[in-house]
Amino acid sequence: MSHEEFPTDEPAVVTCGLPYANGDLHIGHLRTYVGGDVFSRALEKLGQQTAFVCGSDMHGTPIAVQSIQEGVDPEAFALEYHEQYQETFPKFAVEFDNYGHTHEETNRELTHEIVRTLEEKGYVYEKEIKVAWDPAEDQPLPDRYVEGTCPYCGAKARGDECDEGCGRHLEPGEIEDPVSTITGNPAEYRDRTHKFFEVSELSEYLTDFLDRLEGTANARNQPRQWIEDGLQDWCITRDLDWGFDYPEIDGDDESSAEELVLYVWVDAPIEYIASTKQYTERVGDDVYDWERAWKDDGEIVHVIGRDIIQHHTIFWPAMLHVAEYEEPRAVMASGFMTLNGKGFSTSRNRAVWAREYLEEGFHEDLLRYYLATNGGFQQDVDFSWSKFRERVNGELVGTVGNFLYRSLLFAHRNFDGTPDVSGSHPEASETESRPAEVSDAVHDRIEEAVEAYREAINDYSIRKAGQAAVELAQFGNEYIQRNEPWKLTDEDPEAAAQVIRDCVQVAKALAVLLEPLTPGKAQQLWDQLGEDGSVHEATVEAVHEAPPETFGEPAELFEKIEAERVEELNEKLESRAEEATDDAETESDNAGDETESDETRDERTEGMDLEPLVEDRISFEDFEGIDMRVGRIETVEDIEDSDKLVRLEVDIGIETRQVVAGIKQLHDVDELPGTKVILLANMEKAELFGFESNGMILAAGDEADLLTTHEDADVGLRIQ
Repeated sequence: MSHEEFPTDEPAVVTCGLPYANGDLHIGHLRTYVGGDVFSRALEKLGQQTAFVCGSDMHGTPIAVQSIQEGVDPEAFALEYHEQYQETFPKFAVEFDNYGHTHEETNRELTHEIVRTLEEKGYVYEKEIKVAWDPAEDQPLPDRYVEGTCPYCGAKARGDECDEGCGRHLEPGEIEDPVSTITGNPAEYRDRTHKFFEVSELSEYLTDFLDRLEGTANARNQPRQWIEDGLQDWCITRDLDWGFDYPEIDGDDESSAEELVLYVWVDAPIEYIASTKQYTERVGDDVYDWERAWKDDGEIVHVIGRDIIQHHTIFWPAMLHVAEYEEPRAVMASGFMTLNGKGFSTSRNRAVWAREYLEEGFHEDLLRYYLATNGGFQQDVDFSWSKFRERVNGELVGTVGNFLYRSLLFAHRNFDGTPDVSGSHPEASETESRPAEVSDAVHDRIEEAVEAYREAINDYSIRKAGQAAVELAQFGNEYIQRNEPWKLTDEDPEAAAQVIRDCVQVAKALAVLLEPLTPGKAQQLWDQLGEDGSVHEATVEAVHEAPPETFGEPAELFEKIEAERVEELNEKLESRAEEATDDAETESDNAGDETESDETRDERTEGMDLEPLVEDRISFEDFEGIDMRVGRIETVEDIEDSDKLVRLEVDIGIETRQVVAGIKQLHDVDELPGTKVILLANMEKAELFGFESNGMILAAGDEADLLTTHEDADVGLRIQ
């Protein structure tokens, strides 16, 4: 890879984490797939050669378990969902250049080739380990056939990960108090021989890799702790009937691997390579060369959920490095999507399903825009139909749609399209790089939007890319309102023509810049302008090209969502969330209240003007809902025009948060970087002096004595 600013001369690959082919898609899933599609389209807008690939994950115990429960063949079970995904993604304009699945022969061949290379280079060894066993069924319990307690954080864990607690990858035999998901009986551990990939030998390489890695901060920061704690070697086989067989190794006739299959996280990421290869086989290597991308100098960008960071920043680059494939340039890890502060749950029907969204009759671009721009990519997003309506009505209807309709309608009615103001600028013959009839101020503002757009994509921020476009539309609204061409039509027709000429150019620029986020609506705008061909093929250079001379009467691109409609949708959502909450309620172990006598109060409080205690008590369940984390201040910046506020970047292990705090006059801000603090992580976001504050650091008293921990607690630990 080049690590140069996009666009580069090297081919790019953008991938999304493979969806497990075992259930319907909801809009929480769509966040990463829409994000990947937006980023891929935006790269192409900048002129970057890009392949956008993905595929269904057909292997692993979740699929094996469900297929057994339904009494069907696992391949047939998974293929049904694979075909559903193939039909669903295009309905949200998520258009992969190739969408395959992990059970295809291309992936099998590449997986066996890479595993043999790991063996040949001495990075694979056999080891006897403890494997969970169901004594009633007399069979091994790989991954999701077993559940129990995470040995690291004590939360409930299933199979190969602590998915309700610390999110850590778990090796076979690590789960405590194992229970068989087949019978519900307590499981036991028995000795079995398995294959291990010696990841521990690659710690130095992986540390350097994380230093080079681009993307979101959580993808770079989270895996460092695992390396510092000491990497454990990775078990790459499972006692399972469903999956790729372990490849035959020359001279290893007595290997115990004959009865094993490869762990799903071996062949799943290799599907990224396989899918890219399939794309080349379909279009030809003169159009796109998969080997150049994966074996030479490709710009590889993975767009994933943050629950699979470890797999993409530890195991995957380690495999690629040993097998002599190109390492990822960037990993973009999204935050989770919640409903009323709680995670989506497919098993409890606590979700807004993809099909449900479409059945409500909303255009796919509205959801794409909401998912791409509602908060930073690595931040959690709490969905409600009310918030959805606010973003659509405020930004797409009120800002973008309002400018486009009023300016293009005026242009059509008064000029039959784009006003001809050629010759009004003496520099026209000297400047061939742009239409001379566009005023300098508007040309420069469009160029400023393009530059902000380019910077956003190079910063891996699809939100900022969307902001660049919307802020250009806001400028257009202000420009037309300030110049009032409807008043100039009779008084100064040349001036009126100039204003509208500028507005039509802004409209064309918006079609180009909005295409990655709202591709369907951007094409409608492109057509309204009378442009030929597809806006999807236009690059940012097109923003300065002159629009067609004539075009027809425009239609409004976006429609308001009425409050009554949202009330109805919210009632459905709240009812579903309440049902899920009722199902999940358990009794608390709260020991009850105890009061402290006045005599035992610390003498240090004497003479102090202390606030009285709050009389209203909260329940233990309410306290459990407060998410406080140990954080470390990384950077501090003054906020201009504010006497008190500073902008902090606070590392909380899982991610780095931007926080605005009123501590400028109370602390030496130059000494704050490196300071451990306590962050209230699930505080509602706020905007202060134009900066989003995503959390609150805790401090005592008017002097803002920053709270910290007595011992050296790890960054990211939850306060209990």
